[in-house]
Amino acid sequence: MAHGPDLRGRLTGSILGGLLLLLAALPGAATAQDLGQVQSPILTIDSDRFFSESDFGRRTEREFESEGAALAAENRALEADLADEEKALTRKRDTMPAEEFRALADAFDEKVQRIRREQQAKLQDLQQRAEARRRRFLDSADPILSEVMRAAGAAVIVERRSVFASAPVIDVTEVAIQRMNERVGDGGDLLAPEPAEVPAPAPRAEPGMILPPEAGDRSGGPDAPVNLPEPETEPAPARPGDDAADR
Repeated sequence: MAHGPDLRGRLTGSILGGLLLLLAALPGAATAQDLGQVQSPILTIDSDRFFSESDFGRRTEREFESEGAALAAENRALEADLADEEKALTRKRDTMPAEEFRALADAFDEKVQRIRREQQAKLQDLQQRAEARRRRFLDSADPILSEVMRAAGAAVIVERRSVFASAPVIDVTEVAIQRMNERVGDGGDLLAPEPAEVPAPAPRAEPGMILPPEAGDRSGGPDAPVNLPEPETEPAPARPGDDAADR
């Protein structure tokens, strides 16, 4: 009898879950008192909870929920304005020539499409920045999760939702949240804008020092002479008889 893919998936998940339970029951999977956490070759984590319950994730969700609400309010206001404009345009239909009305209607349609594109671009930008913030979170979490794995003697951390069954003792979500909050906090240092580069001050001319003209500075005209230091003259070599003349 052939089994469908759903049954095979359940069997695979059941086998993996049984393996996790077996590993958790091994002597090496008992909680290590000196390390304060489980010892197991396989760990699980709830990545959504890891993000949403961390200080970094809470700050991110607050900020982007606020931006999303502002964008939604802006969309509603634009829709109301366009609806009023459409009604006013419809009332003009019987009071002007058809060609003139068609030109106004076409201009209104173009305006609607332009506003729709602009608002869609704002939404996409919001979504892309939210995804980039989450990637920043995961990049910052990588060394912390590596520490947790080393301390547990684990070779892999599995997404908890993809496991059919597992022992709660091998879930490290809470440990990961605590360490993330201790090390990264709400991400203020990571998300702070980088300071703008301050241009180096121009060199000041010292007495007797000639500075080269700035690139592109031809204030003296294309034929203006460039001041160069005069070459030092070496003393002429002594000639025979000069000493006698001096005497």
